[in-house]
Amino acid sequence: MAPTAAEAAAMRRAIALAARGLGSTSPNPVVGCVILDASGQIVGEGFHQRAGGPHAEIHALRAAGEKAQGATAVVTLEPCNHTGRTGPCAQALIDAGIARVVYAVGDPNPSATGGAETLRRAGIDVEGGLLADEAEAGNIAWLTSVRLGRPHVTWKYAATLDGRIAAADGTSRWITSAEARADVHRLRAECDAVVVGSGTSRADDPHLAVRGIDGAVQPLRVVLDTHATILPTARVLDDAAPTLVVVAEDADTRHLPGVELLRLPLRDGRIGVHDLLTHLHLRGVRSVLLEGGPTLAGAFVASGAVDRIVGYLAPVLLGEGPGALGPAGITTITDALRLDVTETVRIGPDLRITATLATKEH
Repeated sequence: MAPTAAEAAAMRRAIALAARGLGSTSPNPVVGCVILDASGQIVGEGFHQRAGGPHAEIHALRAAGEKAQGATAVVTLEPCNHTGRTGPCAQALIDAGIARVVYAVGDPNPSATGGAETLRRAGIDVEGGLLADEAEAGNIAWLTSVRLGRPHVTWKYAATLDGRIAAADGTSRWITSAEARADVHRLRAECDAVVVGSGTSRADDPHLAVRGIDGAVQPLRVVLDTHATILPTARVLDDAAPTLVVVAEDADTRHLPGVELLRLPLRDGRIGVHDLLTHLHLRGVRSVLLEGGPTLAGAFVASGAVDRIVGYLAPVLLGEGPGALGPAGITTITDALRLDVTETVRIGPDLRITATLATKEH
């Protein structure tokens, strides 16, 4: 049976619900669930709120109670089929008497997939693929981590209209507006880790914690500092959020007692981007916000490790000063990375442009 208009509306609601879990569910996905009765009315809804807590389907079934009997469950991700810290959602839907399940995206996780088949074997009508693109976009960090074995990376920068991130003398506060800076805290709150390099750490002494967002889970603050030049008084080393300082294997870190360190081998004199991302993935990080300067951004772009770009452009001209992106292994126009702009939004006087890498045409 093809999805109904009521089911499509419910899926849009489920996608919006799922987004409420961004930043607090890792290493699990964000998931939303809406339960409809036979007339298409919502009788229960829920979303996955935190790792280790009940899944979206369980919240929705609890809200629906006895009304779940004979109802339709609309879910953004194929119901899981395994027992982890919580039981399998497919079995919970069967036990509740759900008659039909409509999901958006199939579960690519080998340990959890198979929920749809379990439901079908129990006599439940199952339909997959409803609003799959929209649901995938909302869950892209987790899906990227499962498919590629590394976190999803968003590179964020703020620049003038002529592409400068600072003036010729190095001053950069503030290129963008207070509204744009507040929006960055929303981005941080939705990510598991925020990454900067030693240059940004020295020049700006950033704090990198989330401010002004109630209930935000503080991201892991990560400083790539090959030679351990960070000072013990750096703001990023306070107790507002956890911090990881990544250094070379032989770096002298005696001045950093009590600081969590990660020692990685150098590749061409630098910490390897994929070495870092592999470690972060293993510790449960599914989404990274790259806030470093042009050198670090260039290294990530050159490594093919940037999935999304969020640029804040201010209606300002400087004429001189460093550009947003450093050397990225691109030497000719035919090698230019083409982007698909997915959103443009006014933030105060500034423009926020969100883009992903365009699919290369063969």
